[in-house]
Amino acid sequence: MIPDETIEQVRDSADIVGLISESVQLKRTGTDYRGPCPFHGGTHRNFTVIPKKGRYYCFVCHESGDVFSWLMKRFGMDYPGAVREIARRSGILIPDRPGRAGPDPHEPLYGAVAAAHDWFTRQLLELPEAKVAREYLEGREIPLDTAAMLGLGYAPAGKVFLTAMTELGIDERVLLQAGLAAQRDDGQVSPRFRGRLVFPIHDLRGRAVGLGGRLLGPGEPKYLNSPETEIFHKGKQLYNLHLAKMPIRKEETVIVVEGYFDVLRLVLAGVEHVVAPLGTALTADQAVLLKRFVKEATLLYDSDRAGLQATFRAGDELLRHGVRVRVATLPPGEDPDTLVRKGGVEALEPLLRDAIDLFERKIQLLERAGWFEGFDRRRDAVDRLLPTIRAAADPITRELYLSLASQRSGVSKDVLEDELRQGRAGQGSGAAVRAAGDPAGAPHPPSPHRTNPETKLLSALIAAPEWIAKAREEIAPALLEIPRLRELYEALIRREAPTDQMPDGLSPDAAAAWSYLKEAVLERSSGDAATIYDKAAQILRGRPLYREMHTLADPGDKQRRRSELRAQFPAADEWYEYHKAAKREARRTQRSRGT
Repeated sequence: MIPDETIEQVRDSADIVGLISESVQLKRTGTDYRGPCPFHGGTHRNFTVIPKKGRYYCFVCHESGDVFSWLMKRFGMDYPGAVREIARRSGILIPDRPGRAGPDPHEPLYGAVAAAHDWFTRQLLELPEAKVAREYLEGREIPLDTAAMLGLGYAPAGKVFLTAMTELGIDERVLLQAGLAAQRDDGQVSPRFRGRLVFPIHDLRGRAVGLGGRLLGPGEPKYLNSPETEIFHKGKQLYNLHLAKMPIRKEETVIVVEGYFDVLRLVLAGVEHVVAPLGTALTADQAVLLKRFVKEATLLYDSDRAGLQATFRAGDELLRHGVRVRVATLPPGEDPDTLVRKGGVEALEPLLRDAIDLFERKIQLLERAGWFEGFDRRRDAVDRLLPTIRAAADPITRELYLSLASQRSGVSKDVLEDELRQGRAGQGSGAAVRAAGDPAGAPHPPSPHRTNPETKLLSALIAAPEWIAKAREEIAPALLEIPRLRELYEALIRREAPTDQMPDGLSPDAAAAWSYLKEAVLERSSGDAATIYDKAAQILRGRPLYREMHTLADPGDKQRRRSELRAQFPAADEWYEYHKAAKREARRTQRSRGT
């Protein structure tokens, strides 16, 4: 038995171009190499070697693989022999490792999955019934040759798959053990995958161990994976990790997306350090697997409710295993596949560049939903933050999270630490318990007056930069009382020309504010900016005057002054009335709790 880490080292060190050029006359074409295919005896240069990915592929007979596959298919070596031959050529010593004698007892399962994958790939290219799959891929802008090179296939309806496997000498019992067939209660055996587009799932050695199938007609489930087998464990493997592990090490980060097509689209766009869980929430085993290759991950999930829930579940799991987590925010209604399909990698790059820490993302969503604006909801907001603080295994990360939570919530770090020690996160109100991992899940939208006027002003200026000149004349920076928002406002009004790009030189807090405000305005029409700006300007300019008025001792003077201010700043008067009522409610709540 050769250790997995040694096999990875051998594969990474292999010169696939030099190896194959011993048998095939290759000529360089861009970053790849082309030549006649040695498998079907072609004379045209349909055979390509892709050194960046360490793989080869024929566009005619569709043979493909890595350096080990090359030796096994061309020279009849078994897998250990191929590894040892490449190791010998690379000068890598394979250590002796005591283990069982004889062949791998799981080899029939690997062989069955490999044979099934190869058969499904050919059906996609050749079978008339697969036209529905070919048209589906065309609609998703994936050319057929590209799909074949990526290993996609088609599983036809009926039992033709079982007949084909029998002709290849694969026993029905092996098909059942490999998860390629299923046995009904009456004893009848049928293919597991029927009428589906098929995606191969590989282990770290590059061996096909399972399949994922996307239904192309009516029915459920839309996506179906292989069942748990001796070689396939859905919660312990990640889609595309066998190809992504080298780019991940090179980039020193990994992008985690939700689905097969998200991975494929990014890979086709040249973003190769990307993986996906296999249709479920990210598991502890998958987090441990990623930790072997990288210390930082960027989550690129959908921005809808389900996507946000999956983001924070995955993020907390990665934090528990010492992986730093950043979140890239997609525009509403987009996923990585649709975004890159429409705008290319250029549409993705700014999202990755502006990705922020998982905890800051959670705070963004809570701030946008108004959870920090009133006393009565701050407790619930803290309940939503504590699980992520607790998940942070790195002590420095946890300390930073505690400091940030204290700053935003107004709760001291000592009290927050006590909550963590007592394990009381999620013990608050029912709404907070239900949504502990979903900061966007506010049961009721907050009052429009809950959102501070600084946030409203900046939202208007980001949505419609042409209003910045007016703000520069009307609103002094000192009127903004929240430091990070005042810093952002000062950066905006310093600009000579309006632009929708983040200002340079912002502190981390101000940059985070920019990110969540930028996202918020994507959901709003720029035509609303005038109204939002006008109300925010009235409140900011009138707020200090209303506070002065509030200190007047004579009721008559106070009433006359308020009438004057109401005429000049009607939006500020609404703001003042709301906050008076909120303070009364807070005092009643405190009395009812005995504090």
